Amino acid sequence: MTAEGFADPKFVVTAAGLKERMGDVTIIDVRPSADFARGHIEGAKHFDLYGISLSDTSQDPLNAFFWTIKALFALRGLGDSTPIVVYDHESGERAARGVWLLDVLGHSDAKLLDGGTRAWEEAGLDFTREPRDVEQVRFRGNPDLDSIATRFDVRTAIDDPECVLVDTRRESEHLGTEKRAKRVGTIPGSVHIFWRDHLDEKGAFRPAGEIRELYESKGVTPDKTIIPYCQGAYRSANTSLVLGMLGYPKVKNYLGSWWEWGNRNDSQIVLPGE
Repeated sequence: MTAEGFADPKFVVTAAGLKERMGDVTIIDVRPSADFARGHIEGAKHFDLYGISLSDTSQDPLNAFFWTIKALFALRGLGDSTPIVVYDHESGERAARGVWLLDVLGHSDAKLLDGGTRAWEEAGLDFTREPRDVEQVRFRGNPDLDSIATRFDVRTAIDDPECVLVDTRRESEHLGTEKRAKRVGTIPGSVHIFWRDHLDEKGAFRPAGEIRELYESKGVTPDKTIIPYCQGAYRSANTSLVLGMLGYPKVKNYLGSWWEWGNRNDSQIVLPGE
């Protein structure tokens, strides 16, 4: 598919679109290192950011988290002004998390390769095993706190009819039959929409109209403040990008997600169906 139909398709680029811009963008491969070594898009730099999460969204840890992210971006050669394309094997959670973080830090041209390496291969484009030298640059970005939900925001949202919490995890996590933290269940009032439901069978984004219908049918509408969450704000970053492209003006990805909420004794948690 293309990005047609989205109110603001700023976060995606097709394989053909990336091919046209190859000399003008910094390309980041966020897949595991073994996948990168087996073959990657020419010129891509490797940065596996998976596992860089935050378990405490109070102010000091939040500040330290973004200081660390900026330092890592700089070490990987990601600057503030150069256009960046991030990819994994599909329009996946890793690439979405990278693009979302870049956007939160004020980068004006960070995109996800729609369909990832699968789309690149299907377009008849080649891979290489040649490494790319990485030169450290400066990354000065400042976090946009309006794009981030902390646990304090989530506590307020539970009783706020103008907010919708979206649990993007697997159904087993939502229902509490799969344990990935000290406590299981979901945040009270959450709507469950598995993040992969807005991807097609090839791992690319579904047409905008279908995605909008999916979310609006569950009460996730543009007039509300939407707070997606998952385990570590990767899958929910994907949802956040999609809602942003649909034109939703108030989307706040819960950065701590279940890794924070489910490991605290003071969090409000329910088990659906009980």
